[in-house]
Amino acid sequence: MHTVHFPNKILPYLLLAPQIILTLVFFFWPASQAIYQSMLREDPFGLKSTFVGFANFSDILSDPNYLHSFQVTIVFSVLTALVSMAVALLLATAADKVVRGQTFYRTLLIWPYAVAPAVAGMLWLFMFNPAMGTLAYLLRSTGFEWDPLLKGDQAMALIVFAAAWKQISYNFLFFVAGLQAITKSLIEAAAIDGARGSRRFWTIIFPLLAPTTFFLLVVNTVYAFFDTFGIIHAVTGGGPAKATETLVYKVYNDGFVNLNLGSSAAQSVILMIIVIGLTAFQFRFVEKRVHYG
Repeated sequence: MHTVHFPNKILPYLLLAPQIILTLVFFFWPASQAIYQSMLREDPFGLKSTFVGFANFSDILSDPNYLHSFQVTIVFSVLTALVSMAVALLLATAADKVVRGQTFYRTLLIWPYAVAPAVAGMLWLFMFNPAMGTLAYLLRSTGFEWDPLLKGDQAMALIVFAAAWKQISYNFLFFVAGLQAITKSLIEAAAIDGARGSRRFWTIIFPLLAPTTFFLLVVNTVYAFFDTFGIIHAVTGGGPAKATETLVYKVYNDGFVNLNLGSSAAQSVILMIIVIGLTAFQFRFVEKRVHYG
């Protein structure tokens, strides 16, 4: 085992200092402020704060609206992760078979990731707007009653597709890299043994993609919990009737719209605990089924 020796004992700390400072300033400091704020309750005019301990947390956990937002978040996160990863894997396997123009196709598929979440939401809203959307008109022409402004399940489907479309490019990059890392001799040996395309994929290729799939599962979960705020705000605003109000959007509604800062801070702390716990669960139990070839 090779050991690195620095000529100066202070040098390692100087190299780590920028990252440590950024982590303290942009994570630990805001997190500590959120925890402190979650134990306060302000008067309606915001002139005085009262320490209430864990009262904000008990109020939140007994609030039916918060429990509804939790259910909405679970459904939204699972659907977004499944759709974005499944489509990305399908595109990656198709792009891996392309011989000519490979770079061109991959560049086109990467572009959506550069689009801001709010812009991505507006694009899908324009296409599926019941009053003037082109695709909404096509749906109605087939007899389908499309109106995500009034129907909660359709609004959920719209933001799931918008959020998944935004994330497909990111997943595609990693799946393509994972496919390129697989030794071609394994696939050729399976083909010689008579394994056809679908059987070859599920028995050889997909198990070897397990580390990539596991990593993307964690990333997509965090993405659906936090980074989809701009899409939801642009497309549905949490409606109709709170059908698409996720936990992170409820934090915004209660904190910046209703100015209930104590409850909003408590919700952000709970959201942080949920995501940390979910990520720890994935690494603890899901990773056991991952085989690193």
